[in-house]
Amino acid sequence: MRHGKKFNHLGRQTAHRKSMLANMACSLIEHKRINTTVAKAKALKQFVEPMITKSKTDTTHNRRIVMAKLRQTEVVAELFRDVAPKIGDRPGGYTRIIKLGNRLGDNADMAMIELVDYNEIYNADKAPKKTTRRSRRGGSKAAAAPATESKASNEEEEE
Repeated sequence: MRHGKKFNHLGRQTAHRKSMLANMACSLIEHKRINTTVAKAKALKQFVEPMITKSKTDTTHNRRIVMAKLRQTEVVAELFRDVAPKIGDRPGGYTRIIKLGNRLGDNADMAMIELVDYNEIYNADKAPKKTTRRSRRGGSKAAAAPATESKASNEEEEE
């Protein structure tokens, strides 16, 4: 039975796996996208997203927690200085995994993992959404009344 065994060990010892994920996370933060296998990309997503969430609040305690995992001061500084302000309003889902096909040598499934807000190709055509819960439900009449009054006053001024 495999009760409570959700973590993919990636066929490595614990120390090797932690070092590999830390190095891959540093490369992802530094280069904003990396190519790797699908299994490693999924493991990296689980590893790096909590650290990006920690970086949204810049405290000494959060910096020390992230530093204990990543172990590279330049990357931690870039995460808190550059990446965190750009993803500050996003509630989660900071990375995207795009499957690329199979590797020529061993036919392994390859994928590109990237930080979502740093891809200009996907973000260029999408306008920022300004939907709120109230606007989806039709809104209250008090909120809708000033908008209709201002339209009527604009029409009167034009005449």
